[in-house]
Amino acid sequence: MTTPQVVSLAVLLAVVAALISGRFRSEVVALSGAAVLLGSGALRPVEVQAAFASPAIIALASLFVICRAMELSGLLGVLIRAGVRGCSRLGAAGLWLMIALSGVASAFLNNTPIVVLGAPVVKDIAEQMGLSAKRFLIPLSYVTILGGACTLIGTSTNLLVNDMARSGGQPGFGVFEMTPVALVIGLVGAVYLFLFSGQLLSAGRTGESESPALGPADAELNDPRDDPRMYPADAPLRVGRAAASLLVFVGVVAAAALGVAPIAAAAFAGAVLLVAMRVITPEEAYQGLRPEILLLIAGMVVVGLSLEVTGLAAAATETLASGTRALGPLAALALIYGATLFLTEILSNAAVAVLLTPVAIALAESLGVSPRPFLVAVMMAASAAFATPFGYQTNVLVYQLGRYAYVDFLKIGLPLSVLTWAAGVAAIPYFFPF
Repeated sequence: MTTPQVVSLAVLLAVVAALISGRFRSEVVALSGAAVLLGSGALRPVEVQAAFASPAIIALASLFVICRAMELSGLLGVLIRAGVRGCSRLGAAGLWLMIALSGVASAFLNNTPIVVLGAPVVKDIAEQMGLSAKRFLIPLSYVTILGGACTLIGTSTNLLVNDMARSGGQPGFGVFEMTPVALVIGLVGAVYLFLFSGQLLSAGRTGESESPALGPADAELNDPRDDPRMYPADAPLRVGRAAASLLVFVGVVAAAALGVAPIAAAAFAGAVLLVAMRVITPEEAYQGLRPEILLLIAGMVVVGLSLEVTGLAAAATETLASGTRALGPLAALALIYGATLFLTEILSNAAVAVLLTPVAIALAESLGVSPRPFLVAVMMAASAAFATPFGYQTNVLVYQLGRYAYVDFLKIGLPLSVLTWAAGVAAIPYFFPF
């Protein structure tokens, strides 16, 4: 191994170990790794600079501002309250309908504010009807996670994989290109949750669990492990601002979907327009940027880039390919999906997307097949953190509100992970042939 490869491997192992330990802020860990790579000469300044100017960073920051404008205008609160009025008359079916609507909304909006606003409502309605809120809060979190994977802008993971793929010479994804696969996975997951989540939660339980004690790993959650921040649930509706923010958001999605402009350019223009129209103040826009997420992604992009630049990714891929070449591309797809699924439970989805996207591309090319299905597999699996309460920030929210035990997530989430794995491996080749 060359010196740059040794440095890159050491940094990768150190970053992964620090992220798993949970003793340090995730963005600080990622940026420290980037600094070591730059200082050691394993990466050049121009390569690090490109990571921080990534289209995924620009798109995500701009979408944060647009969503913040929608939240502060009171629009999201109005939508939630309207859903409550419509669903509360239907009993348990109404709660499931509200969960489904939250999943649809998560395809276009950040799911954290949706769960922040919706979870207390679900809990109150369930208790008023004499139902256990535990039956509905975990499904609410899981369905919004599944919904977020349905579009390019629904989750930062999809944006990041798309950006890494373009950096690797692959064509970018359309806003709705991954939607058919995500819908299949989402429907399988939703049916499972509807039929079995209540039974699994009640099995072996004699009463409400105590409020869980949070360990050191829980206090420093970033995307997805950041301390969930509360959004203005009771923000008064400002009709003009709500209409303007909604129109800008729809315009951004339409421009990207129709190919008028790349998602980064469309979202950036939309965010600037909202500030220029005084729909949101610069100070409010800065508050919505969530720099801890953006810096985590930028730092992990640098770490992932070092694997490609130094040739480590190619070497690892060749080893992986030699073991799967005889089994064919479907087995390799299942392997990539499973590895991503496992890692996203212990690392942030940004870290997993950055680390495995280059490997997925190189593995497909070594097998002589299209990288597209492998990239979609990374997109779907990197967001599928179901087996622990700390794999995704909405899980943390309902974990605290529902007073769940840790094992509740394992009991429901592990079978869900296996089912979505099987559904994804079956659906991806159909919509994205090898």
